[in-house]
Amino acid sequence: MATNVKRKKKKAEVMAEDGSMTLTGHLKELRNRLIICAVVFVVGVVVSLAYADRLIDLLTAMGRDYYEFVSIAPQEKLMQYFRVSILAGVVVTVPVAFYHIYAFARPGLKRSESTFFKLVMLLGLILFCVGVLFAYKLMMPFMLRFLSTGIEGAEYIQTTTSIESYVNLCLTMFIIFGCVFEMPLITIILSKMGIINPQLLKQVRGVAIVIIFFIAAVVTPPDIVSQCMVAGPMVLLYFISILLSGIFYKPKEDDDDEEDDEDEDEEEALTSGFLFYHCKNKGCCAIWCSSLFVCGKCFRCRA
Repeated sequence: MATNVKRKKKKAEVMAEDGSMTLTGHLKELRNRLIICAVVFVVGVVVSLAYADRLIDLLTAMGRDYYEFVSIAPQEKLMQYFRVSILAGVVVTVPVAFYHIYAFARPGLKRSESTFFKLVMLLGLILFCVGVLFAYKLMMPFMLRFLSTGIEGAEYIQTTTSIESYVNLCLTMFIIFGCVFEMPLITIILSKMGIINPQLLKQVRGVAIVIIFFIAAVVTPPDIVSQCMVAGPMVLLYFISILLSGIFYKPKEDDDDEEDDEDEDEEEALTSGFLFYHCKNKGCCAIWCSSLFVCGKCFRCRA
């Protein structure tokens, strides 16, 4: 009997009388999802430690033909193993975290918003992975080869680098290219919200190119090759973003007109003394009446 009372109290703390979740319930749900993400991260780090040597081999494979890697400090090699393992744990945790973010926000989203939210998260992960793969397969091998053998003379100088400096360069370039490839996604979101439009992007493209080269100079090592290797894809993605903006741009006036039409329909419904709802059928924009004096079916599709 006491157990049933405790269960009812816990349920009352989580769910309100109208069936909606209380603030305490939302906080408990958020806590549980954060715990799941933390557990996944810890497990990912522990498992990655067992394969840290293979991860280091994947990174050093790009520059093994041009550089000789050394460990200067006693703890340097070990710290890079931990560093790569933590990064691998983050990579494993990100998809799980994105899913729980969506699951937490889904009850408050409309069907169209929920679909758009899922597409944004999926496209964001894909674009980031494409950016990292682009850097690993194309940009980094070319950059390392050029920096080691692109300048003639002084053949007696051996190209030796510490493993810490090399891993820093690789991870920095991966993060930069992963973020750079998110530019089309950001453009789609801002165009969908009506904040930017293709005409604006075309007008400021000259200024944007200058800003792109400035950002590339700040985030890359101090050489012109790295700057151009980062700025080139960014400029190309900027012009692709202009095309995507023309496809997904939605003026705010259209949204305002739709809201005005909905408000007029609701006012007409209220003045008639009945309670009206939007039809749940896709493609049907009619409203239907839930009054006891009518059939309760949609006026247009009879659903």
